[in-house]
Amino acid sequence: MSRLLLLLLTCSTTLLVFGLWIPLKAVVAQELLELAWAESQARQAETRPWPWADTWPVARLTVPELGDSMIVLAGGHGESLAFGPGQVLGADGSQGPVIIAGHRDTHFDQLQYLKTGSELRLQDRAGGWRHYRVQATRIVDSRSERIDTRALADDALILVTCYPFDGMDTRGPLRYVVEARAEMPLNRNQLEPMDTVAGI
Repeated sequence: MSRLLLLLLTCSTTLLVFGLWIPLKAVVAQELLELAWAESQARQAETRPWPWADTWPVARLTVPELGDSMIVLAGGHGESLAFGPGQVLGADGSQGPVIIAGHRDTHFDQLQYLKTGSELRLQDRAGGWRHYRVQATRIVDSRSERIDTRALADDALILVTCYPFDGMDTRGPLRYVVEARAEMPLNRNQLEPMDTVAGI
């Protein structure tokens, strides 16, 4: 009986550790990303959040009405998207369209609550902010439709994630696309303190 109890206790502990590993990793990663973003801004240079990272922070995206703020990483590959949304088009601080992709079940799960007129803010490494308004949201089939980057306006911000948000198939072809356009750029003095915006 004591062996069975010990086996059950060991199995339960193992499951608990594995269950807590992903949330713990996410919290630690976010802290490291925040530090890397602060250092990137201070040094005005790419700063990797950990030595073996193949990505680095390139922007901060905030959604004030949802109290959401996240660090955007360079690229749309696996490591970038595992820790935050990834910028797949756009250069740091330059004019031109920006496309950011993220996972529907983590960083971009709140895209489903955006509506026409919702506000988005994007901060570059130099500390400048661009203020966007959502123009439209739509669902597209990636098998038959692609984003034509040549047709995008210079002031466009496109956010992309998989769809449906509660779907079980992680490789489905549907994408949820949020299209926003820039308004007048904001400066640091026009923004609320980041802890107020982010709800932290």
